[in-house]
Amino acid sequence: MATPTATPTRRATPRAAVPVRRTRLLELSEIRWAATASVLFVLGLVTQFSGGPSWLWWALYLACYATGGWEPALAGMRALREKTLDVDLLMVVAAIGAASIGQVLDGALLIVIFATSGAVEAFATARTEDSVRGLLGLAPETATLLSDGHEQTVRAADLEIGAVILVRPGDRIAADGSVVGGAGEVDQATVTGESIPVDKTVGDEVFAGTLNGTGSLRVRVDRRAEDSVVARIATLVEEAGRTKATTQLFIEKIEQRYSVGMVAVTLAVFVVPLLFGAALQPTLLRAMTFMIVASPCAVVLATMPPLLAAIANAGRHGVLVKSAVVMEQLGTTTRVALDKTGTLTLGTPELADIRVLPGGPLSEEQVLRLAAAAEHPSEHPLAAAIVRAAHRRSLDLPIADDFTAEPGRGVSALVEQRLIQAGSPAALLHHDSTAGRHASVVVTELQRNGRTAVVVLCDHEPIAVLGITDQVRPEAAAAVAAITESTGAAPTLLTGDNHATAAQIAKQVGITDVRAGLLPHEKVAALRDLESRGWRVTMIGDGINDAPALAAAHTGIAMGGAGSDLTLQTADAVIVGDDLTTIPAVIELSRRARRVVIANLAIAATFIVVLSLWDLIGHLPLPLGVAGHEGSTVIVGLNGLRLLGSAAWRSEQVGAAGSR
Repeated sequence: MATPTATPTRRATPRAAVPVRRTRLLELSEIRWAATASVLFVLGLVTQFSGGPSWLWWALYLACYATGGWEPALAGMRALREKTLDVDLLMVVAAIGAASIGQVLDGALLIVIFATSGAVEAFATARTEDSVRGLLGLAPETATLLSDGHEQTVRAADLEIGAVILVRPGDRIAADGSVVGGAGEVDQATVTGESIPVDKTVGDEVFAGTLNGTGSLRVRVDRRAEDSVVARIATLVEEAGRTKATTQLFIEKIEQRYSVGMVAVTLAVFVVPLLFGAALQPTLLRAMTFMIVASPCAVVLATMPPLLAAIANAGRHGVLVKSAVVMEQLGTTTRVALDKTGTLTLGTPELADIRVLPGGPLSEEQVLRLAAAAEHPSEHPLAAAIVRAAHRRSLDLPIADDFTAEPGRGVSALVEQRLIQAGSPAALLHHDSTAGRHASVVVTELQRNGRTAVVVLCDHEPIAVLGITDQVRPEAAAAVAAITESTGAAPTLLTGDNHATAAQIAKQVGITDVRAGLLPHEKVAALRDLESRGWRVTMIGDGINDAPALAAAHTGIAMGGAGSDLTLQTADAVIVGDDLTTIPAVIELSRRARRVVIANLAIAATFIVVLSLWDLIGHLPLPLGVAGHEGSTVIVGLNGLRLLGSAAWRSEQVGAAGSR
């Protein structure tokens, strides 16, 4: 239930903002009092029409008033202390007014319908919170800690980062972490939405609350319980419940003026007929009925339930949408821009070539050793590939001092008293030396073969060029096709890699608009260019160099698996399982939510207009007016909560996968 003002009330307060236990108690309380009021009303009705004493059925009706009306009356009095007018209080006043003129039956029926609709609304709205918070119950309360070869049962909340836990077959994993021993099949459907269990071996990431099917796993804890993916889902949905979408803000803006007008018309409906000699009782009933049916309760509830339900649904399928504003904006996407490394590709590139320049003083292994030492502190996927290659060759990496990293350009560090630089050829190579020209030739050759070239400099002189390859995600081509169908425009590829490599990847997945060799600020400029042409661009990325573009885009989505912390914080939404097919699915889900919002607004407005005109022009009985008003509120609430169902997500996935 909403108020005639913009101040949230007992029922307008987002359920996600209320602690779980308190929410459940509130829900049970409303249901209990509504049931009690209904029983008392039926007893009073039977007593009255069976010829029972009037004092008895009056007492039963008044008891119905008390049980069904004390909560809204209390909420209304609290609102009055804050100088706001609460529709809950107006409903109680209307019921008392009916009793004061002898219409105690009508007033009691008003209370019963009002209390029952509030209980149904509380029950339905709580489903949004429960659908996501249920994930928190999946994470076990205890874990088996391995320490010095001994097993110890501890609380999952007490696990420290770096601790190693044992997960037996059939157990749920107690913390987000990495597998350091054993192997098994893990059902991740509760977090990533994957319907098929995923094989997990040493080095793979696992999530709290997921189910280990076969084999034992030893898992190193990478995040504390409060920072786990399932905890972040619940937190994000809570925060989303406290945000307001553009449509909601617009409604609240006009609601203040509407409320003033509604109160003025209510007074006019009561006072004007009295001035012309109308009877008090029917005039008061008509004014009270108008006050009830004209209240914008259903209008206010038309917006948030669909958006919050869509957020909860997306969260259960591995897409964390951070606010109702973002969920609303996603549906307006007309073009998608994608990063390459870690987004279109798996982000686990492998070193394929080491080209030592002619006349260089170092061998292949020496070059790799120095380059890996310089890259070791970096979190860039290309740096990780170089370090992995050095480890595979069992090279002993020296310590790097004075490490610096410049996004889009490369890294530099002092290694064994030599300045080692590794990074983009465009940023590091100069053609005013023989070594520089030789390096350029090698870079061109590698890029022509689809390699990503990393040039290595020692004391500012090029000594080698490394060729790195990456694998396209298996679902990338299908996702690009689905995005094209959903938005009506093929995605754009924005990458800092060279054009030849980017073009080869783009050709594999069906992208024709390729913008390569971009530094972070140039990605932002490319987005501005797209937006200047009228596109509403959603940017997908994973690395630190994507963070400015994610912030600048109409909507930014980060790949949660490979994404850096900065990227995850900057993005408006996060794909937990790195499944690109969820992008068109969540866009379509957002559009469906927007359609439901529009339908809800139309339903609410229709009820208000029809019932108000009926009361002003004809004779609308008070109980019927209450039934229509409360009925419209429940209808729009339940209509929005339809988006909680898995069928809503599956239908969007079917639509998104239609071109596969």
